[in-house]
Amino acid sequence: MKPLYVRKAVQTATSILLLLGSILISTPEASAEQHLAKIADGIYSYLDTRNATPKNSFGANAGIIIGKEGVLVVDTLVSAKEAARFVKDIRSVSDRPIKYVVNTHAHLDHTFGNSEFAKTGAVIVAHQNCRKNLELNGEATLKRAKGYGLTDDDLAGTVIKLPSVTFTDRMEIDLGGLRVVLIYPGPTHTNESILVYVPEKRVLFAGDTLFTGYHPNIGDADLPGWIKTLDYMGSLAAETIIPGHGPVSGKNDLAAMKDYLIAFDAKAKELTASSNDIGFIVSELKKSLPQRPELDFLIGANVQARYLKKGGAE
Repeated sequence: MKPLYVRKAVQTATSILLLLGSILISTPEASAEQHLAKIADGIYSYLDTRNATPKNSFGANAGIIIGKEGVLVVDTLVSAKEAARFVKDIRSVSDRPIKYVVNTHAHLDHTFGNSEFAKTGAVIVAHQNCRKNLELNGEATLKRAKGYGLTDDDLAGTVIKLPSVTFTDRMEIDLGGLRVVLIYPGPTHTNESILVYVPEKRVLFAGDTLFTGYHPNIGDADLPGWIKTLDYMGSLAAETIIPGHGPVSGKNDLAAMKDYLIAFDAKAKELTASSNDIGFIVSELKKSLPQRPELDFLIGANVQARYLKKGGAE
């Protein structure tokens, strides 16, 4: 029997993804290709994809950290096809061995390319809850891919590949004179979301604890924990923050994310206390929330998954 919190999170994730897919399945593809952008010496990332769709990993960022002994990859995008493109882009900036993959959390747009990196011999690392959630729900999510707006061709060759190394609170990886610190701050965006910090470069890969210019997915979130973690992230010496979705960010974006979560939760509770009309609720939320150009369908998906189906936020 799987722990209750894991089963509950999976049920919520399934609901939000099914709604997400029904909205996105007819959305046009983004016209511009992603390219790895240089963040600092030895650090590159995809950034700020516009017109986010299933075919471009819902605009998810993914990056690399290059040390003397090899490359560490942060997240692997939504499919084997997307990951193969990622590997090719990595080879355009470094010929060092791809030694590690770190999954920031288990959502498909951050982990379904794992199998392609496993072919390179990379060791896949994640929080122990990430492995549990992928093991519990990965195959089922892959089978429902069409419901998420992905075709058989999009997912050709994609198989679920679980992390082989897990940790609970903190882990450090030495890439040869360059430390990468993996931090689990507690439940936030999901019950497994981690931070990837490179202290010497003052760069932080935030995963989906930060969405900049994108409406966030809060269906599985622990909002008090998330807000506390945003404050913690602001206390780090990081000068450059790579969000899970969006452009290069800074501490002002952490504050904006915190304000968004507080505002969304308060308004959604107020509206759902007196109405179950999702169209009305979304319309009113859009009037009160900061304008964000990407993934605005998540406003309704979050209300449906978190507030209406559960009968209110916890």
